[in-house]
Amino acid sequence: VNGEKINFTEDRAVLHTALRASKDKIGTVFVDDEDAIKEVHDVLDQIKQFTEAFRSGHITGYTGKRMRNIVSVGIGGSYLGPEFLHEVLKTEEEGISSSLGYSLRFLANVDPVDVERTCADLDPEETLIIIVSKTFTTAETMLNARTMRQWLWDFMGDDIDVVKKHVVACSSVSATENVKAFGIDTDKYFFRFWDWVGGRYSVCGAAGAVPISLLYGFDLFEKFLEGARSMDEHFI
Repeated sequence: VNGEKINFTEDRAVLHTALRASKDKIGTVFVDDEDAIKEVHDVLDQIKQFTEAFRSGHITGYTGKRMRNIVSVGIGGSYLGPEFLHEVLKTEEEGISSSLGYSLRFLANVDPVDVERTCADLDPEETLIIIVSKTFTTAETMLNARTMRQWLWDFMGDDIDVVKKHVVACSSVSATENVKAFGIDTDKYFFRFWDWVGGRYSVCGAAGAVPISLLYGFDLFEKFLEGARSMDEHFI
């Protein structure tokens, strides 16, 4: 909770609680002289701005079409928590109303059949791809990422601007060069997370915030964070 490195095997802090800490806690938790909670809220503010622009239609695809389909590519903790949260919200009244007109799918399996099922009936011109990988080198995730990039290129042409318009990344700051090399706009569409959050807890970070906020709106994701924070405070 306070930034102490209690993960002895990797010499890391364990701060999934910081992902849902309130802004008034900024300046209270530091890891290697970095204000962890300020970092978290900087990214949450970035995600809020991006997802609201997406849902309002201000952000459009390569051909100018409004994007309504979201495909999140990742394995393990990069997709499981967000998918569970999606399963919960999609039958809740507020979730049903806020997601009208949008779709969210998760791609974790490298089986080509699973890729085909994920892309079936989707219009590439209206689809945004989220690649979730801490290092941006995870073999299964990057194989699927390259497949999805080619799917976009097959329909809209082999132009790097297709990637800049249709692909975003959730990854570690240390992977910035890998993200950039893939063709993603790291200035606008790169949402970072940190090594002091294990993958199984990443639903409260960018890995969960980006897909869930795109589909359901940032306000609903913020309510989820408030619920998680209340449990942290209960146990602490």
